[in-house]
Amino acid sequence: MVADTAAGARLILSDPLTRYDFGPLHPMAPGRVDSAISLAREFGVLDRLQVVEPSPADDDLVASVHTADYIDAVRAAEPNPIYGLGTDDNPVFEGMHEVSAQVVTASVDAARSVWRGEVRRAVNIAGGLHHAMPGAASGFCIYNDLAAAIRWLLDAGCERVAYVDVDVHHGDGVQTIFYNEPRVLTVSLHETPVKLFPGTGFPHETGGPQAPGSAVNVALPSGTNDREWLRAFHAIVPEAVAAFEPTVLVTQHGCDSHKHDPLADLRLSVDGQRASYLALAELADELTEGRWVAAGGGGYALVDVVPRAWAHLLGVVSGTPIASEAEIPQRWRDTIGPTAPTVMTDGCPVDYTPFTDGIDPASRLDQAILATRRAVFPELGLDPGL
Repeated sequence: MVADTAAGARLILSDPLTRYDFGPLHPMAPGRVDSAISLAREFGVLDRLQVVEPSPADDDLVASVHTADYIDAVRAAEPNPIYGLGTDDNPVFEGMHEVSAQVVTASVDAARSVWRGEVRRAVNIAGGLHHAMPGAASGFCIYNDLAAAIRWLLDAGCERVAYVDVDVHHGDGVQTIFYNEPRVLTVSLHETPVKLFPGTGFPHETGGPQAPGSAVNVALPSGTNDREWLRAFHAIVPEAVAAFEPTVLVTQHGCDSHKHDPLADLRLSVDGQRASYLALAELADELTEGRWVAAGGGGYALVDVVPRAWAHLLGVVSGTPIASEAEIPQRWRDTIGPTAPTVMTDGCPVDYTPFTDGIDPASRLDQAILATRRAVFPELGLDPGL
């Protein structure tokens, strides 16, 4: 059950967080955050969240996961291929360091508020920039706010952090930064790297020599739908995370796994994405006494997917999920225009057949599930169930 925590959930939000802007022709449109927030507001979700502005941007937090030379290059805001800056994916923009550092600080604020017991759940919907590497920008991500939040938790005394990434792209930056850190478990469900950026996240990537079993990668076949995705999630994630015994759960919620997203080829619906949020909320309640830090991420179907998916996420974090069949208020639709969606559902069922009910050796999905279980479950002390 999702806990009813009216005073126990926080949204970190401010105007500067919406200024992460690569320009009008770039897929990472900043308006997607505003539209999701405004839709959640129409459903009264923000009334059930503590809406708090982030602390002033803190460069020390950025430096906790990024190299000094890279930070200097971002400050310069000039094209620099050595650092991945000025590319089509990562064009430079005015104030790039300041805005990106504010996103980092907002996610750390979310983690700080959960760790200190001010709230049980906190979310930075503008965060989730999981591709940024210690010394380079990558995949629309300048600074890795999630890694900084996890680093802050570790430095504050948190014993173990489990990170679960449901973006369609592999959470490579977070995995890289903590690949040899036994106190962090990174779990990523993504479209197969054979077909999709960043080309990493194979099942055999299971952690560095000092942290075997600390990375769990589920490489899903292109075309995976809701029922298949949920079958894979429940076949791997709850067991793996439970075995790790985390103190805090950190999650990334890129909604580019949707069938309408233009940059990838999974086939989820908003209903399936909502089901994943509920599953992660339940996991936090079961394993971390509800301590849950969430962030946004990718998502490039800007009208019909991102606002609905992230409004659902905010509803789940608030403790009172938006009903999947709810009609979207006309006032919000009027601000979007004639292409605005009318309901919060895609009308897709989210039931699934558990993996424990039987394996189909000919199924590409079951082959992917088995590959992950065989690769990493023994390192976690689990039976791969062959």
